[in-house]
Amino acid sequence: MNAPPLAQIVNAWYRDNARDLPWRREGFPAWGILVSEFMLQQTPVIRVLPRLDEWLRRWPTPADLAAAPAGDAVRAWANLGYPRRALWLHAAAVQITERHGGVVPRSVEDLLRLSGVGDYTARAVAAFAWGERHPVVDTNTRRVIARAVKGQAEPAPPSAVRDLADMTELLPDPDDEARQFNAAAMELGAMVCTARSPLCAECPIAAQCVWRAAGYPDYAGPRKAVQKKYEGSDRQVRGLILAALRSAHEPLADVAVEPLWPDAAQRTRALEGLVADGLAVRTARGVTLP
Repeated sequence: MNAPPLAQIVNAWYRDNARDLPWRREGFPAWGILVSEFMLQQTPVIRVLPRLDEWLRRWPTPADLAAAPAGDAVRAWANLGYPRRALWLHAAAVQITERHGGVVPRSVEDLLRLSGVGDYTARAVAAFAWGERHPVVDTNTRRVIARAVKGQAEPAPPSAVRDLADMTELLPDPDDEARQFNAAAMELGAMVCTARSPLCAECPIAAQCVWRAAGYPDYAGPRKAVQKKYEGSDRQVRGLILAALRSAHEPLADVAVEPLWPDAAQRTRALEGLVADGLAVRTARGVTLP
């Protein structure tokens, strides 16, 4: 007798083991899913949960956010990191309000036309908010496929064409099962098939895992570039200046910015970068949020 398809096993595991996260609950709005996808980019779930709740209480619809100043969005972003996402989300809210009557679009093509929405986010919103049948691939999904299907300890550097093709081959036909498998593969990678300490004894597809059957060989393929250290980087200086701008009730003069970082050239470069990115603006009284 043939074993059930991998997606069927993973979906059954997911139904019994999935974390109770707000964006997975019945009736959670498409706008909430879009906001959560912006926030979850390179940010742990534990840090996103309180911010998402605060954000949706304050701006429960795209029109609510669109009516607020962009600076309010940057301030509310707080410690989520990569604050340009707040500006992009604000711009997307304006576009949804003006172009789509305040309703988050359901097609990948329309979603891709929103500020800050890339291929992953567009597919995730179309699939999870609207039930459209699309492969959705994140880092966790790629790791599960690399190990269980390809027998590799870790995935090769991302390739949209390859990664989407790999996931498409595994998607079940019914739309609801495909939607669930997108979430289930992510959950399996996040909670069981983790990068450093996979819990193979608890894995529902251990018997089908090619990497396990091969004796867990080390990865020998190409690797993606290692991100530069945060400490001492321009990113750190930008973060310090932004934190000061968030907490200030009036524009910061140059003399208030100087104590934030000792290297004047790096401080100036970081500040000019914030202005160029639209995260800060110069006024006659100093620098402030947009």
